[in-house]
Amino acid sequence: MSTSIFKRVLLKLSGEALAADQGFGVDSTHIHSIAAELADVHSLGIDIAIVVGGGNFFRGVAEQAKEMDRVSADQMGMLATVINALALQDALEKQGVHTRVMSAIEMNQVAEPFIRRRALRHLEKGRVVIFAGGTGNPYFSTDTAASLRAMEIKADVILKATKVDGIYDADPMKVKDAKKFTEITYMDVLKQGLKVMDLTAISLCKDNNLPIVIFNLNQRGNIRKVVTGEKIGSLVSA
Repeated sequence: MSTSIFKRVLLKLSGEALAADQGFGVDSTHIHSIAAELADVHSLGIDIAIVVGGGNFFRGVAEQAKEMDRVSADQMGMLATVINALALQDALEKQGVHTRVMSAIEMNQVAEPFIRRRALRHLEKGRVVIFAGGTGNPYFSTDTAASLRAMEIKADVILKATKVDGIYDADPMKVKDAKKFTEITYMDVLKQGLKVMDLTAISLCKDNNLPIVIFNLNQRGNIRKVVTGEKIGSLVSA
């Protein structure tokens, strides 16, 4: 049986990942497929925390928000992440995995407030914890929220699930001979301005020496492969 090389991981999921090919909202089939994979990984005895984005409903920096006040737009984006977190919680619990949603914005009827010690206790009890509401502050992305929460819960790694199989020096969807990095340092990501996570998130990981693995979510079984040490995707480290 496979064994994990990590004890505790933080998975960063974009809102777009939950929308799959429909581009907007939550694709029911796809979210249940992700939940099944997470349940499989959880059965290895790994502590799993998740930070989910809201881009499948609203992004504070998107074209649709350009006429809006940035603070209001970002707050709408944060609320979108709560919708995604509740959808993911429902899918995980249908797989028999006890799950808690913790929100950086207080909304006690639908989610617990984020309290670090309570989050740690949930993880110790074997529950999956989904962090919603970003950092609770405008001007900070859910990438930064993922880095921050990963530090707070003392995760071993951030797993960033994307639609490409790693980090490239150009967009592989547009540039045929884009070069893939299997390993790269935080400094090289910052210097080359690579679109891995935003610069604040990368700097936080660099300052705290937290590795990031970027991999393709759309290939079934990839989450398990990453946590059991298979060399897939790209690793960002010191």
